[in-house]
Formats: sequence, C-alpha cells, structure tokens
Amino acid sequence: MSIKKAILPVAGLGTRFLPASKSIPKEMVTVVDRPAIEYVVKEAIAAGIEQIILVTHSSKASIENYFDRSFELETTLEQKKKFDLLKEITEILPAHVSVISVRQPQPLGLGHAVMCAKDVVGNDDFAVLLPDVLVKDTAETNDLSLMIQRYNESKASQIMVEAVPDQMVDQYGIVDVAESPLEGQSIQMQGIVEKPAVGTAPSNLSVVGRYILPAKIMQLLEQTPKGAGNEIQLTDAIAMLQQTDVVEAYRMKGQTFDCGSKLGYLKAVLHYGMDHPSLGEAFKVMIKDLKL
Repeated sequence: MSIKKAILPVAGLGTRFLPASKSIPKEMVTVVDRPAIEYVVKEAIAAGIEQIILVTHSSKASIENYFDRSFELETTLEQKKKFDLLKEITEILPAHVSVISVRQPQPLGLGHAVMCAKDVVGNDDFAVLLPDVLVKDTAETNDLSLMIQRYNESKASQIMVEAVPDQMVDQYGIVDVAESPLEGQSIQMQGIVEKPAVGTAPSNLSVVGRYILPAKIMQLLEQTPKGAGNEIQLTDAIAMLQQTDVVEAYRMKGQTFDCGSKLGYLKAVLHYGMDHPSLGEAFKVMIKDLKL
C-alpha cells in the first residue's frame, strides 16, 4: 500500500523569524503570493498524499483557516464576478485531500511532534515533511514521489539528503553512508551525525527534512528518552529502528530553501518569483534593472 498520510509539524514558535513570527506563524509568511506552507502541502499532494496531518499549537489557527473554505469571501468574490480569484481560493486543496489538526501541548521536540499524530496515523506508514524547508522539484521529478516509490519497492525507510559544501557540514545533520548515491537514488545508511566538526564528517550529505517512515516508529518514539535540548528527537528513534531495519538515504534531485531563516526565505522569494507563471518575466526585468 502506498503512502497516503503526511505529518507536518507546525507547532514551533519560529524564533529565527522574529519579529514577524511574533504574531504571524512563520509557515504563513508568503513566498511571492501564497504562504510557505502551501508549497509544502502541494509537494505532498503531487506525491500522492491524501491526508495532511498538521501538528499544531494554539497560536497557529491561521494555518488551519487557510486550508478551510471561507464562505463569506467566496460569496463576495462570486457577487463581484471575480471568478479568477474565486478559483484561486477554492482550489488550494483538491477535493480528495483532507487536512486534520492535532495539538502538540508542549514543545518537546520533533520526535514528540510526530508522536502526537500517532492516533491519526494508526497502522499506516507515513511521510514527515518539515515545513521550514521548501523543496523545489526539477521539471520532471517530484523527489517525495521518488522516495515513496523507493519505499514501496524496498520497504526501507527513506531520509531525504542533499550534498552541502564540505566547509558547511558542521551546520547540519550528516548521514553516514559507505558511498554517495547518485541524485534520485538511495543507499543504506549507518546513522546520522549531528553537526560534525569540519574534517570529521562521514559524508557531505545533509538531512533535508523529508522522511518516509513505518508505522512502528511510533512505538519506538514512545520508548525514546529525551535527548539533545531535553527533547524527544526523531533521529534517536530512527537510530533505534536501524537496529532491526534498513534505513536508506535518498539523494534529492531538486533544490531546497530553508524558509526558517531570513536569508533562505529571501532566496526562495527570488527563485519562486522568477518562476511565477504571471509575474516571473516582469520580476526578472526588475532584478536586471537593479544593476546589482
């Protein structure tokens, strides 16, 4: 059975994006003309996901509202015959996709956030997408769908990775692999080393924030003691899973943008702006006119 459920942990307070995130969820900050979270949801839907599970917090209601219907707005647009805008807001989610919210009552780490969705996931294998990271696919491929395809073939958990410059390995979780796979392919990994010192890293492949995991990882998360930052870490549960199961690193073909950081966000706006179907050409002209 293919992967149909995806967990999106959105309960974090977004301190890297202050002061904006003081009153706006960082996931709702717009990249061109839509919130960052929509790109992540669309990425999941393109890979065949049909149920989006938001692990959320009381201050993040605007995320849930965004994916809900707005009767008053739709009626107003209809009366004003603004049918192009009406189409935009009613087609944010396809009819076959549902969004479910569960609360994370305390900020106890990524592993804990995933565990909060246990009852919704049930006995199904699932994807985890960290919404800080936007994954821009190549024209031909959706990396998440390739990961799911590989998972269906091998039944090995998949962790998306990308190559980073050797001098930057100390900023990431780096996977330990015997050799670097080609883009679009997976290889068995021995483990994940958090922020290794430059020169000591087992590879230059960093964890991106996309995972395909078996339902049984929920039981492992329940047994996972608090680790770094006094939080329940997903990587600790994955390490426990590796004692019995193969876990593979999938090397992505696309490009990532860390929208949790201000510079990463600006980079995303540039790239998505230039590719925008109606604004892209004018935006490129505007950039040229800056004569940087």
